[in-house]
Amino acid sequence: MTLSNDFLWGGATAANQAEGGYNLDNRGLANVDLLPLGKDRKSIIKGEKKMLDFDDNHFYPALNAIDMYHHYKDDIKMFAEMGFNVYRMSIAWTRIFPKGDEKEPNEAGLKFYENIFLECKKYGIEPLVTISHFDTPMHLVKDIGSWRNRRMVNYYLNLCKVLFTRYKGLVKYWLTFNEINMLIYAPFEGAGLYVGDLTEKEKKRVIYQAAHNELVASAKATQLAHSIDSNNQIGCMVAAGKYYPYSCDPKDVYEAMLSNRKDYFFSDVQAGGSYPKYMLDMFKREGLNIQMDDGDFKLLSENTVDFVSFSYYMTRVAISNKSGVQMTTGNVFDSVKNPYLKEQSEWGWQIDPLGLRITMIDLYDRYHKPLFIVENGLGAVDKPDKDGKIYDDYRIKYLANHIKAMKDAVEYDGVELLGYTSWGCIDLISAGSGEMKKRYGFIYVDRDNQGKGTLKRSKKKSFNWYKRVIATNGENLDLDIEY
Repeated sequence: MTLSNDFLWGGATAANQAEGGYNLDNRGLANVDLLPLGKDRKSIIKGEKKMLDFDDNHFYPALNAIDMYHHYKDDIKMFAEMGFNVYRMSIAWTRIFPKGDEKEPNEAGLKFYENIFLECKKYGIEPLVTISHFDTPMHLVKDIGSWRNRRMVNYYLNLCKVLFTRYKGLVKYWLTFNEINMLIYAPFEGAGLYVGDLTEKEKKRVIYQAAHNELVASAKATQLAHSIDSNNQIGCMVAAGKYYPYSCDPKDVYEAMLSNRKDYFFSDVQAGGSYPKYMLDMFKREGLNIQMDDGDFKLLSENTVDFVSFSYYMTRVAISNKSGVQMTTGNVFDSVKNPYLKEQSEWGWQIDPLGLRITMIDLYDRYHKPLFIVENGLGAVDKPDKDGKIYDDYRIKYLANHIKAMKDAVEYDGVELLGYTSWGCIDLISAGSGEMKKRYGFIYVDRDNQGKGTLKRSKKKSFNWYKRVIATNGENLDLDIEY
């Protein structure tokens, strides 16, 4: 048997993509509420177009999402039926502190998550909780400029203290920030940063100042978590996916190395404990003047994470000269198309199971800490047949190939792996496109892009398949399953 007997199997969601109930029980407004469906979404995500409140010209899919706020008991029951022993979810910061800077937390929000955790425990499911899955209170965005301001560290730490104290004994697996490296590419979605009115140099300075502040906040949260409960296990979380050189031209190899370095910077600090010299040199060379406090480096070195978690959907390709090469789409930005990968999703994401194994080896050899795959899945248009059934064999094939690659990394490459939570175990709002039709789940939710539908939950064919995968601890990956 490849995987350990205590291997953690489950699925993942995010509050802003699943919960809904944006205005219930005193919840405040967050940046992730303001990402609309349609042509403006990407420019708002990137912080280029300002969106600080709702308007009448856009539809905001996160406001109601799949209404997990009212359906969580039924949803967790279905997760348990699949055999989950872990469920990755996130906290909406503005449910706990509606404005972000209050002295006392909102009891209704605390009780809501406590009820979810108790429901998980009822079925023997460990919650894996992301403290900030891109959530930033809009009051703090408007009042202090969000994470460009060092004061955010204390507000975030206040949230962490409340969570670690209130849920001691209920939650032991925590992630400080979701895909922390995405704030480079998606400043507003990732960290509540509007940068549309800045010069390129100032934009870069603000982004890396925010990055430093989040890294300090993450280290302080790790320190705090361990002091409140020695059983707490804290992980970092990065959007992963190795860059390949387009060719063996040394220029392409160098370009790939630079691209990988850019993403590894965050986990180098969180897991490695020190700022890479190449990053400090870049700050100095480009005159970015990143403000750092005395003691920051010591703090970062003494409070590294316990494990490294990551999302994996695709690998990417780097080339020194992009003229004339074919491009393909990605989560937030496009990449050079890999001519050796023949399959891609309906959204143009190239499918590369072996790339997951390569990425795992890369991360483990770099940090020598246990890994946790907390996002992996296939976004597809699922169409119920006349009987309401969804035969998503394409998803089964995708997951089987990736789980096989994951197991090979453990069995043959010496990688230590804690668990696997597939992304969007239940259909939810796409973070990139805001669409509902881009479905990832084992559970179908009757809702369309415009928010219409009954919200009825139903099992896809992949539901039974994943149930068998978990029951056999990943040993049975056969594609055929009764439905």
